[in-house]
Amino acid sequence: MPPSSSFVLQVDDLRFGYGADRLFEGVAFSLEAGDRLALVAPNGAGKSTLLRLIGGELAPDAGRVVRRRETSLGYYRQSHELDASKDVVERTVLDAFLSGFGEVLRLRRQLVAAREALGHALDADAALGALARLEDAYHLAHGDDLERKVEMLAQKLGFGAGDLERPVQSLSGGERGRLLLGTVLAKEPDLLLLDEPTNHLDIETIGWLEDWLRAFKGALLVVSHDRRFLDRVTTQTAELGARTFRMFPVPYGRYVVQREEELARERALAERQQALIDKTEDFIRRNIAGQKTKQAQSRRKMLDKLDPVERPEDVWAEAAKLRVRFAEAARSGDIVLECHGLGATRGDRTLFFGLDLLVRRGDRIGIVGPNGAGKSTLLKLLAGQGHPSDVGTVRRGTNLQAGYFDQHLGELDPSRTAVEEIRRVRGDLNVDAARQYLARFRVTGDDALRAIAGFSGGERSRLALAKLLLEPRNLLLLDEPTNHLDIPACEILEEALRTGFDGTLLLVSHDRQFLENVTTRLVVFEGSNVQVLPGGYREHAARRESQAPPRARPSAPAPKPREQAPDPMAELRKKQDFEDRRVAARELERRRRRLAELERAIAAAEGEITAMRGALAEDPRGDWAALAARVEQERTASRTLEGMVEEWTRLSEQLEAEDNGASAPKGTARA
Repeated sequence: MPPSSSFVLQVDDLRFGYGADRLFEGVAFSLEAGDRLALVAPNGAGKSTLLRLIGGELAPDAGRVVRRRETSLGYYRQSHELDASKDVVERTVLDAFLSGFGEVLRLRRQLVAAREALGHALDADAALGALARLEDAYHLAHGDDLERKVEMLAQKLGFGAGDLERPVQSLSGGERGRLLLGTVLAKEPDLLLLDEPTNHLDIETIGWLEDWLRAFKGALLVVSHDRRFLDRVTTQTAELGARTFRMFPVPYGRYVVQREEELARERALAERQQALIDKTEDFIRRNIAGQKTKQAQSRRKMLDKLDPVERPEDVWAEAAKLRVRFAEAARSGDIVLECHGLGATRGDRTLFFGLDLLVRRGDRIGIVGPNGAGKSTLLKLLAGQGHPSDVGTVRRGTNLQAGYFDQHLGELDPSRTAVEEIRRVRGDLNVDAARQYLARFRVTGDDALRAIAGFSGGERSRLALAKLLLEPRNLLLLDEPTNHLDIPACEILEEALRTGFDGTLLLVSHDRQFLENVTTRLVVFEGSNVQVLPGGYREHAARRESQAPPRARPSAPAPKPREQAPDPMAELRKKQDFEDRRVAARELERRRRRLAELERAIAAAEGEITAMRGALAEDPRGDWAALAARVEQERTASRTLEGMVEEWTRLSEQLEAEDNGASAPKGTARA
């Protein structure tokens, strides 16, 4: 089918695999400007591979990927590879942020070189003239505006003014991840591919990214295991399976409900057809050689022509087999940890000081705050693995059986196999028993005998959990336990901690839904100040929401005045502002027309679906192929209706916000 005139991306019948192992087939969808699509599937299903195919890094076995001509692409990879890596890594953080703007970056480097040369130039007048010409060219190329925009973006991603001149090679893995995300966002491309963008972001930065993406005008395809992030950012959900690809015109939370309803309908249809087949085959066996031979032969021909309805593929079924069970542990004392005057300094920076914390048996304490604030440092200190320079006292209660989960998975030896890691803790388990235990954590078959160095992040996380839970625990200290887990694994761990663990829990996490469902108290980092607050993350988020001032619309920073010179761009900006207002007015009118169109289309679609459901209730009279076709028509119509209702709701909210903003009083009312 040819793409529509407003398409950004068209994917047609894509198939890909490695050798005889087929990852997926029949992948087909399209994206237009403004579409925000979540791609979901368990770890290992091929989500990152599909993004690489769309990004042009891999060639499909069959099918095609078509991007509109001159469509700009922004691609954030989990691997944190920077474009033009050697050149960029040798540059500064600011140069990396500007790497998508070749002309501006070239002029900026020339400016820096000209300023350095000015101090020892033989002909000062000539050097000053060359510098002035470069400054004019940089200004006309909007380099100043772009630099300020990038500085604001860098600040939102955790880079202070002093970090912008740091060499990229000095950055940590997490900092490189945030830098790569910034370089991708700075270009504001037509098509944005994001592969787990929240993995190295703190809660505040995730909230900022959600706002940025909701305002993004291009097409977005995102892979994430953060359920709250998907619900707040995306409007459509695509489910990737080995032999099916399903599109749902709703965010993740509603997709979970709709997919269950759809699978139930498809299973019922397959079962009804199988019942017909079984009944018909029984009739044929009993009558093929009797008086009803012709009827039996006729029914055999009918079966031969019958298009079989396969049982639907449930892509999450295998992922849901993860079994997290806590061994029965001894009861700890009522006081688990009694901490006084805790403090930590790294280099010349104080992370926290003077922290007092009393942890009682049964507490579920979440530790939250910005990246680099000291959350993991505090957890290590509480786990007895602090730095020699850390201060304060941690008095441990009686009868403790503690377990610590390191977010860097440093407890795993990459040279060993999964079975060997399990037997390091439980030498009494033979190889078969260790493999049976690992199967509970979805490490099955030959994977249990592979070296851990070849494991994915998700496989390593599940193995680390398996190792942690080998022995009874009544105190768990978990540092980012969900970072590499897929959505079913997150939900299973969450449920196990909530209902199957009787001990005490302290955890660091940026997964808001996980924190909401598990925690009952919080330790909150705000700079070097640390507060211990009653109530879990849900109550904390509600408090912050009620105390937060109304959000102002983001505005562009004021341009820097040039010394003793008029701004040649002022008139151009004035004209641009006028044109922007005209465009905004036309866009508002377009939304209102679209809202009216949607209201008419929704009314018509509801009537059609009512008629279809009435037809489905009628006896199919053995014509199962026709019934299947009617079911598919009803399902397609229902999805289309859901999409229209979703769009109508979104447009209504936008228009209501516009109207409220327009009617708000400006200044003081006249008497």
